[in-house]
Amino acid sequence: MSSAFVKEPEGGEAFEDLPDRPISPHPNFVTPEGLAQIEAEVTRLRAEHAAAQTGEDKVAATKTARELRYWSARHASAQVVDPPKGASEVHFGSTVTIERDDGRRQTFRLVGEDEADPAKGSISYVSPLARALTGKSVGEVVQAGGSDAEIV
Repeated sequence: MSSAFVKEPEGGEAFEDLPDRPISPHPNFVTPEGLAQIEAEVTRLRAEHAAAQTGEDKVAATKTARELRYWSARHASAQVVDPPKGASEVHFGSTVTIERDDGRRQTFRLVGEDEADPAKGSISYVSPLARALTGKSVGEVVQAGGSDAEIV
C-alpha cells in the first residue's frame, strides 16, 4: 500500500490531543510543604511551556500544557492542613510508627496524594494503610498489607 493513503502523525501531531490527567475525587489536602511543592511545579512548568512555545516545539508545548493544567488545578483546589501538635490519635500530617508481626518497624507520615512517596516515608492519606491508621492511637492494632501491625 502506498504511504499516500496512510495518515500518520508527523512531528507533534500525535500529541495534539493528549487527554487531561485525571484529578482525584478526594479533597486535595496538602501539608504546607506539599503546597510549596505544587507551587514550585507550576512555576517550573510555566517556564518550560514558555520555552517550548518560543522554540516552536509542539510536542513539548503540548506535554507541558497538559501538566500545567493538572498542577494548576491541584493548586487551585489545595487545602492546607497543618500537622497536628500533640495529638493522641493519628490524623492527616501525623508521623506514625508501626511494628509488624515479624518485628519490622516502619515510620510513615500521612500527607496529600501528590506529595506521597512511600520510599521516603510518606503515604497518601487515602491509601489503605493511612485509612486504617487514621483515628487510631498508640497500642492499637491495624491491618497492614495482609498482616497485623501495632501502632507504637
